[in-house]
Order: sequence, then C-alpha cells, then structure tokens
Amino acid sequence: MNRPMPPRKLLVCNCQGSMEIDGKALARALGAGEPLPVARELCRSQMALFEQAVLGGEPLLVACTQEAPLFDEFATPPDDDQAAPDITYTNIRERAGWCADKSKALPKMAALLAEAAVPGRPTGLMTLKSEGVTLVYGSGQVALDAARELSRRLSVSLLLSDSDEALPPAIMTVPIHKGRIRKASGHLGAFAIEVDGYAPVLPSSRGTLEFAMARDGARSDCDLILDLSGGAPLFSGHEHRDGYLWADPASPVAVAQALLRISDLVGEFEKPLYVGYDAGICAHSRSGRPGCNRCLDVCPTGAISPDGDGVTIKSSICGGCGNCSAVCPTGAVSYAYPTRQDALQRLDVMLSTYLAAGGSAPVLLVHDAGSGGDTIGALARYGDGLPVNVLPLSLHSVFQVGHEVMLSALVAGFEHVVVLAPANRAEDMPSLTEAATLTQAFLTAMGTADRRLHVVETADPDVLAEALTGLSRVSALARRRLPQLDNKREIARWALSALNEAAATPQTVAPLPSGSPYGRTLIDTESCTLCLACVGACPANALRDNPERPELTFTEAACVQCGICVATCPEKAIALEPRYDFTPAALSPVHVKSEEPFACIRCSKPFGTKSAIERVVQKLEGKHWMFAGTAQSKLIQMCDTCRVVTLAEEGSDPFTSGKRPRIRTTDDYAAAEEQARKTGRKPEDFLDD
Repeated sequence: MNRPMPPRKLLVCNCQGSMEIDGKALARALGAGEPLPVARELCRSQMALFEQAVLGGEPLLVACTQEAPLFDEFATPPDDDQAAPDITYTNIRERAGWCADKSKALPKMAALLAEAAVPGRPTGLMTLKSEGVTLVYGSGQVALDAARELSRRLSVSLLLSDSDEALPPAIMTVPIHKGRIRKASGHLGAFAIEVDGYAPVLPSSRGTLEFAMARDGARSDCDLILDLSGGAPLFSGHEHRDGYLWADPASPVAVAQALLRISDLVGEFEKPLYVGYDAGICAHSRSGRPGCNRCLDVCPTGAISPDGDGVTIKSSICGGCGNCSAVCPTGAVSYAYPTRQDALQRLDVMLSTYLAAGGSAPVLLVHDAGSGGDTIGALARYGDGLPVNVLPLSLHSVFQVGHEVMLSALVAGFEHVVVLAPANRAEDMPSLTEAATLTQAFLTAMGTADRRLHVVETADPDVLAEALTGLSRVSALARRRLPQLDNKREIARWALSALNEAAATPQTVAPLPSGSPYGRTLIDTESCTLCLACVGACPANALRDNPERPELTFTEAACVQCGICVATCPEKAIALEPRYDFTPAALSPVHVKSEEPFACIRCSKPFGTKSAIERVVQKLEGKHWMFAGTAQSKLIQMCDTCRVVTLAEEGSDPFTSGKRPRIRTTDDYAAAEEQARKTGRKPEDFLDD
C-alpha cells in the first residue's frame, strides 16, 4: 500500500535530462492523486515555475540542493514584514538519479522525497556574541603578517610563541607580545587564556623584536583565537570549538582559509542545543559513590563535567558530535538535532515508501551532511554513484547513532546497515565502535550468521563503493513498522523483542560484552544484611524495597549496569553480570531476599531484621562498655522512639540539659567575706558552686 507523502508542494527537475524521472510513476509512489510535472531546467529557463509555487504560500519541497542559494534569492519577500516562505531542499541527483542503473532509481527517489517531507521538531537555540576581539597566537613572520592583515577587520592582538624570524614592523598596527599559552578555556565570544613569559615588545626594537618585563600567569580575555603556533591545539576536539581556529603555519592555503573564516565571526550567532539532559534518570553517581562515566569518557570537547550526582553539559562548548547520546545507558543524555524519534520516523517513512514503490534488497547508509555528503557526491560525479538499493540517511553527526537505531533499522526491513564515518575523527570512533559491537553481540546471540552491520571509516568514494558492492544479498531479519517511541531503552527492547521473535531459534538470555548497559545484579544472599543501601543508591529503581517488611527485589529490565550498587554495598555482596533477558520476567520485580522483621521488645513495632538485631546483640552484649549490663543491651532491641523514652525514664535522657547553677546574690558575697574574716580563709571557699 502506498504511503502518501506529508503535505508539501513538490517541485522535481531532471537536471537537463541527466536523470530519468517518470512523473506519473513518481506520483503513484508518493501517493499523489495527479501526475507530477517534471521540469528540465527549473533553476534557469523554468524559474517561473518556482516563483509561481512560492507565491502560492504552500510549504514547498524542491528536489535540488545545488541551486538552493539561487532559489532562496528568488524567494526572498520584497517586504521585510512578509514571512519567509517555508522551503525544504533535498538532493535526489547525487544520492539517487546519478547512478549506474538510472532506470531503476525511481523507488529510491520517491523514498528520499518522502523522507525529506517528514516534519521534524525544531531544536532549541542559544545565542553567542562576538565583538571581534581577536588573539593571533603563533611564531615568526607568518603570525605577524596574519595579525596585521586581520587587523583591517578585527581588533587584533598578537602573542608570539617565538619571535626569532619576525621583523620589527615600521608601523605597529597591532599590539605585539611574547609568551606561551599554558591554559585556555571558553568559547566563541568568551575565551580566557593564561600566559607564561608574557612580555610586551620594546618600541626601540631595531633589527629584531625585543621584549622586557616578562612575567608568568598573565591573564586575558578575547572573543576569537587564531592559532598559528603549529603545535598541539589548545583544545581537545578543536574542530568543534566555535571561535577557535587552528591552522598549519607551513600551509599558506590553510592560513588564508583561517583568515577568511575568522574575519566573519563578528556579531550574534545562534547555536543549536544539540543535546538534552534529564538529571532524574542519570546514573553518574549517588551520594558520592561513582557510577556511569560513559558520556564523560567520550566527549571530545570536554563539554561535560561532573555535577554532584549528575553532570553538567556546557552547550556553548558542545560540538554536536552525539557521542554522549549514543553511549548513555539510560537516555538521560539525548540528541536533539534531530531527536531519536524524528530520525527513526524518517528512516521508517523512507523504507516504507521505497518498498511500496517496488524497491527491493534495501540497504541503509547513514552518513553526515558534511564529509559523508561530499563522499557520496564525488562517487556520483566521478563514479557509478550509489547502488539503487542503498538508501542514504543524512544526519548532522553519525556518532549519535546508538545500538537502538541500528537494531530498529534491521527490524524495519533493511538487509544491511552501513555507517559512513568521517576519516579524520578518531577521537569520536569509540562511541560508534561500542554501539556496533553491542549490536553485533545481540545479532550473534540470536543466531544471525550473516554480517549485517558495517562501519566504513573513509572519505574516499572508491573505498565506499567497494564496501557497498561487496555486501552479500541476504533476507531481511524482520519487516515491521517502527513505533513512535522516544525512550532509548524502550526502543531497544521493542527492537530486540521483534528480532528475537523472528529468529529461527528465539533466545531467552543472551550474554553480552563487559560494560554493556544491560544485565543483572548477582547478590550473595548469605552476606546481604538487607541494609538496603543499594536501594537508596540505585538511580534506575532496579533494586527496590518493601515498605511493609524487610525485603529486596530486582527488576532486570531497569538495570543499566552502572555499578553504583556495587560501590555502595557495605558487605561487598553485589556483582554485575552483563546479559540480556528476552523473557517477560525481566520486566517484573524478582524476589532477592526477605527476612522476618524484629519486633521492639517494648512496643512490638517492627524494625530492622531479626537476624541483624540478634547478631548485633551477640557481638556487643557484655563485650562493649556501653552495653556492659543487661539493661543497656536491651536498648539495642528497641525501636528508636522507645530507646529515647527508656533513657529518659532512667535519668539518662540525652535531650536533658545540665543543672542550672544557683544565682549568687550580694548577700552571698557578704556572708562569704564574714566567714573568711573569722576563719582566716579565702572568701571563695564559702561560695556555693
């Protein structure tokens, strides 16, 4: 059954006949009632078609990205008070039409158009402001020339790490200092640096630059930093640090590009809030006990830091890689650009449209819009393009893809899932590798012998082509429509249940690699005293107590294997076992241990456990000075209320203050003086204490 495309007026062009597009067949594939007109030169001789569509005021989808700037120019309202038209652009040329088998590309084109029309939830934005105060940091003449050139547009200061090759300028157009940055922090519009060996240039410098009054620990602020030092970048993951540009001083092209880019970074800039955070389900720590550090370990920019029992994410520093969202076991950190639900909906609509249009053997190719898009474009322009059965899903970052997305794609009906990772992002690969390893462990446990998951780390179109053409033809593991879920663990559990049901031999329990976010706790019931410290510490409510009696239960589906319970248990009675339980029993609390409560010997109120109280009495009665007698040892067998009452009755009330001293009067002092005169002693000897 054809799935109608979300309501948007559609403009399609065959790009001067370089693609084969059947307007009638494409309309049927998209569930449209009327044949779809196909332009030949929409961006040139047929621009009137675009202008007419814009005037209609309907949301518009244009199947072209190359000429998007030109279309936007024609769509700009002449009156500033008029709302800008709602236009979406998508690329069906490099991703579908330009391929080795053009006549079979229509199902894929329909899929890409339907996916592009899926409305997504807008992410939040924050504003960063830069006034153009710029620090150029580097050595020699290269840094000096760059600073002088940049000073034409920005407010520039120069800090030379090495001044040997720099010639004193005839006119000091920029302040020049010498020193080495020992610490840098901040972001676009709010950088802070600390400099050792900081010294200003002497105006009397003649043949070489000379400096005086060097000092360590100098501090300064700036909006932008251009690093031409040639050394290690001042920030980890520096490519994602807005406002900081590092360039190789030995490359004139790289320096020129950096100068051009940084000169435009003046004004107010809106930055997406790439991730959301729910502290309520974060498993970082509890009461100082360490737990999950996954997001901290994989963040390349240092945007995440501990904050009590949770973490703090600095949106101003976050580069949007998505690593934290991919590895978070609870979903406390979730990607919002796009959200997990929106990405899965796009995937679902794309595949269902492709299959309804007659497509077969679907393969999902997840790529980023930057490096991945360029690689796909190069393959289409200089090679055979993507195979007609490879459906590309463009994301801001492929590193946001976790195991729940990979599993969902296989449940939807993709035969293979290929993730195209950028070749120069080694610091981001651990999160993607972890997600792929976990997904493969699930598939292996369910008896899937064929390799279905592939991570291709390259920017070479030939390497990508070889990887795609080398995929074996296999049957889909399942074919189900994806539910509208947004919770990470709910999505993963649904996908795993669907895959297990479709497996030749459904499993009950699957072993998983160490560090997996699924598993159970192994509790030594002999050592456990039912102190229930683990219950108070568990961030996922996997371990629970019974308010009516001393009892401990465990719900395996809720456990994220954070290890806080292991660190909290005073008896060291808890261990973790990574695994996945497919049975419904994993969703229900399982009894771990319970005991008969001890009844207070005075009021019969139950408190603690009978074994624990008896053990304490046995260890302390007659062996500790505080419980030397029978009366004192009975205090251990009383509830907290009766214990206080008993102490008060015995005159040992801990809340009773000391006896108030008698007030001395003038008569007391006169009598003491009289007694002292008669006896020859001191007056204070006759004063009552």
